[in-house]
Amino acid sequence: MLFAWLVTMVLHESPAMVGVAQMSMLVPATLFMLVGGSLADHFGGRRIAAIAQALAAVPPLLLALAVAAGALRFGALVGYAIAMGLAQAFVTPARDSLLNDVAESRSIQRTVVRASFVQFGAQILGFLTASYADRTGAVPVFALQIAALGIGALALSRVRVAHRSAGDDAHWLRDMFGSVVEGARTVWASREMRVVVVQNVAMGMCFMGSYIVTVPLLVRDVYAGTAADLGHMNAANSLGLLTTVLALMRIGDVRRRRRALLVAQAVGALILASVGAGFGFPATLALIYVWGMCGGLAMSMARTIMQEDAPPGQAGRVMSFFSLSLLGAGPLGALASGVLVSWVGPELALVAAAAAMLAVLAVVGLRIASARGAEPEVT
Repeated sequence: MLFAWLVTMVLHESPAMVGVAQMSMLVPATLFMLVGGSLADHFGGRRIAAIAQALAAVPPLLLALAVAAGALRFGALVGYAIAMGLAQAFVTPARDSLLNDVAESRSIQRTVVRASFVQFGAQILGFLTASYADRTGAVPVFALQIAALGIGALALSRVRVAHRSAGDDAHWLRDMFGSVVEGARTVWASREMRVVVVQNVAMGMCFMGSYIVTVPLLVRDVYAGTAADLGHMNAANSLGLLTTVLALMRIGDVRRRRRALLVAQAVGALILASVGAGFGFPATLALIYVWGMCGGLAMSMARTIMQEDAPPGQAGRVMSFFSLSLLGAGPLGALASGVLVSWVGPELALVAAAAAMLAVLAVVGLRIASARGAEPEVT
């Protein structure tokens, strides 16, 4: 949120340049996500996640120094975005691979939901904190970000793993390509995981691009918003995610996860189109909250499907493909959203993204229905 505020409201960049800035954060994650997953499987998720997250505290420190010196430029923000994208490429699959270790005898779905609860709850606090950037300036908020990253790195280093890593022998680099290919084959061999990957690509293009580019531009250009308004928008989305997670914790495991994933994304697309209808800022906040609820269900179901289908010893690679399918489409979605906003404005851009998402979901739903109809009856 702080990054989006600096690009859109402090430097007041054009929609196309906002898309370029957000794409700069997603491209490194896309290029190195599979390497991060392979590293996590070989050397252990705990070690890779802790080291990468500790290094992630360096870019905000350097950017805070640039802001304090009055030397904030677009190039500095792009450099920050690239560095944070690299850190994310290694932290995300390594951290996700630890879920199977900490689940122990509990349901993986419940462990995913609990992890999501902590993540989205902390995001709300982060968004609300960053919403004061107009009053306090960016440097104090960066200081809190650096402290949070350091605490997270320490926590990751103390996770008790249920198995030993594969070892840090000198042959890992030589075998890395084969390791990545093995993970790709595992994901492609599972119909459940293939469906998740396809829907993730659509989410990255249509939903992520809208969220990180079009929505901040909507707040700035249509509602003349401030950092507080942008923070409230992000907090509303995370609150919706958190609401769904709390409901899942109370309800328990969802049996028809694939159907729940499709329905959540379809409703989310309809809500996103409503955001572009221009009902006013208070109504938009409410719609973003409901959109977050749909996202919470979709993300929980998708992560659960991938975690449960991952073979032993391949969790890092499988989850790296999960993240790659989402983040890999993100750069194109961010760039396309910026260009689309410059052509038709943020409101129509949201409607177009929602329509594209519904079209993809219709194709996926028809393929699933036809595959189910082709299955032989069990007697």
